[in-house]
Amino acid sequence: MIEDRSKAGVLAASPPVVTDVVPSARRFAIRMLAAFLGLLAVGSPSARADIPATRVMTVYSFNGPLEVPYYDADAFARIGAKSPVGTLWQGTSVIPCLVVRDGRPLVDADGTPYVGFDIVVDARRAEPADTARFKATAAGRRAMRVENHHCASDVKNVVDVRDLAAIDKPPSFDPPSIATSTKDRDVSGGTGLDGIVRAFHGSAACADAHARLIGRRAALARAWDAFTRANPGDWSASDLARARNLDYVMRTALYEGHLDRGCSPYGACERNVIALSIRNRGRGGCTASVSCRFQGDFEGVASSVSQYNVWDELLTQVSGLTSCFLRPDLAGHPDYVRLRVMYAQNVGDVEDILYGDDGDLAALFPDTEGASLTALRHYYHPPAMGKCFPDHPRVEFMTGAVARRGDEFALIAGTRIEVGARDDAGYLFREALIETSADGDVVEIADRYPEWVVDSRKVSLKGPSGCRPYGVPRGCRFERVGRYRKVPSWLDEGVPMTLTCRVRASGATCNGAMTEDTVRLGGVCDVEMQPVAGVR
Repeated sequence: MIEDRSKAGVLAASPPVVTDVVPSARRFAIRMLAAFLGLLAVGSPSARADIPATRVMTVYSFNGPLEVPYYDADAFARIGAKSPVGTLWQGTSVIPCLVVRDGRPLVDADGTPYVGFDIVVDARRAEPADTARFKATAAGRRAMRVENHHCASDVKNVVDVRDLAAIDKPPSFDPPSIATSTKDRDVSGGTGLDGIVRAFHGSAACADAHARLIGRRAALARAWDAFTRANPGDWSASDLARARNLDYVMRTALYEGHLDRGCSPYGACERNVIALSIRNRGRGGCTASVSCRFQGDFEGVASSVSQYNVWDELLTQVSGLTSCFLRPDLAGHPDYVRLRVMYAQNVGDVEDILYGDDGDLAALFPDTEGASLTALRHYYHPPAMGKCFPDHPRVEFMTGAVARRGDEFALIAGTRIEVGARDDAGYLFREALIETSADGDVVEIADRYPEWVVDSRKVSLKGPSGCRPYGVPRGCRFERVGRYRKVPSWLDEGVPMTLTCRVRASGATCNGAMTEDTVRLGGVCDVEMQPVAGVR
């Protein structure tokens, strides 16, 4: 889960031209070489490089405005963030640095840094080759150590550090299309609504939707419009509409669920429960508040960011959510092999959930009364909720702060620190490195900034709120707690549900034969997924 990013915004219709932002390839290469040699920071070339370099960060605010303003550094030093000189787009990755003027970094009145930047990948212009560029640059920065985080003298613009997030995922693109034989298409095909969905995935319209990085949610809708117009006689209008809804719900169920569960019984059940929540919001619970425009508008519900956050602008850029993963020529592609089997595993169940009757629901979810099934609209995944550490009361998340040692400055952004003793200039601190596993969180305290002090204005020393063992509802006891998570504000309004699913399943790798299985999901002690009924 990406933390502390919750601004509302809208998508712009078309990208304006922005100049003097992207460094030339030659300038970028020279700067990167200088950084590896320890020459990027201001100061003596022979000084000891003893702190981590700033990492690659990404322009991001959850469901925020597509464009984020940046400012001329000299103007900011005089008047603050008053007059933007350009914009960066959501998903653009940058290397941040601190612009120092008159011996101090540029910050606002609250001590929040406005940072200089070099662009790694511009989301407006990104292409498949940029995936490798992002990975290589991010790896290089993680291995690099520097004297300080001062910008080079030619960095002229600054952006609010709160508009940047430490995200390790590179931009995602489908590989180029490869012509396939009719036989290959027949082998990959399906029937009924599934067959229409597969035909769409293999169409030029789908490929166009995933070609650019920006605006993929809207592009997918336009692609389905184009596909429907191009096939008026092949299928009925009703079947085309139902197939479109099925495609959206399957995409959402796959990516809202835990992909690593693969074809396991729990994973199959999880996807069916997600589809059930969409079905209930789009039928009996259809209101504008859940982005439902009319009864049966599963597309509107499923692809609304406010309902299912995998459709956020950045998250569509770094995942295969809007990809053509059922394309016949991708049958053996390593990124999609398991995903395709997971789709096939659930698509029949999901069609029955969306368009079947009460008997179909009872068959898929035995031992659960129908009224409870049709009332279920809410769920959450405890591991993905906000991390909190009550056993480490002085560990805090730093969205962005300046640390100082003498005349040198460092940017502490998108990371956690353990706050130490108070100093005249701030607080001594150590970095809190979090390793997350299935068993829980491991907190390692690393002194990677010895003798540096962080700006006291950015330290709260407040304990976490809404923090519970494993992030589950009240009522479960654990002999040992491996992690704590914040819970949704609406959790205590509802009643945790336990669902039984009858599914076809194999294992996490999806290599085995599918067999009928039954599995239970939810309840107050399920630390992976929590369906909740009765939330208004």
